[in-house]
Amino acid sequence: MIGLIVGGFILLIFGFWFFSTWNRLVRLEENANKSWADIDVLLKQRYDMIPNLVNIVKGYAEHEREIFEQFALARQTAAGCLAQGDVKGVGAAEGMLSGFMPKINMVAEQYPDLKADTSFVNLQNQLVALENQLADRREFYNASSTNFNSAIQMIPTNFVAATKGCTRKDLFVVEGVQRENVQISF
Repeated sequence: MIGLIVGGFILLIFGFWFFSTWNRLVRLEENANKSWADIDVLLKQRYDMIPNLVNIVKGYAEHEREIFEQFALARQTAAGCLAQGDVKGVGAAEGMLSGFMPKINMVAEQYPDLKADTSFVNLQNQLVALENQLADRREFYNASSTNFNSAIQMIPTNFVAATKGCTRKDLFVVEGVQRENVQISF
């Protein structure tokens, strides 16, 4: 009789642990999914805004057509990866897009009328604000994904994660962006 009570008590504790661990994994996974959805919204806003900036610059610098065509292809690639939820693909496409933004700004520097255009200045300011929000959201997504990835690998939680079918989440890393020291000379 005592063996049955002890066995039932151990089974009850195990059941409580299993379901609380399951719920914790659900919470961590949903937190990572929500943070990716936040990035998704901002990237869609940015992908919608960038063609407007490019069109304004095009009006002033028609002979820079090759830059604009490459930029449009990179934007299309990024939007396609975003629609598929491909975190690594979005990171690679973002790296390509990040490489084109300085080129567009360089073209704008060559045209004083363009730099004075209020539509261009407003779009640039909005893009800078979006870039800052994206950096914050990317940091939050990567932290959420890292927490989830850590949890599904830790013993004994990994047994519940395997039962639940949890898989690692990719981190959002913008690929191909070279970070260089800024050189200031007087």
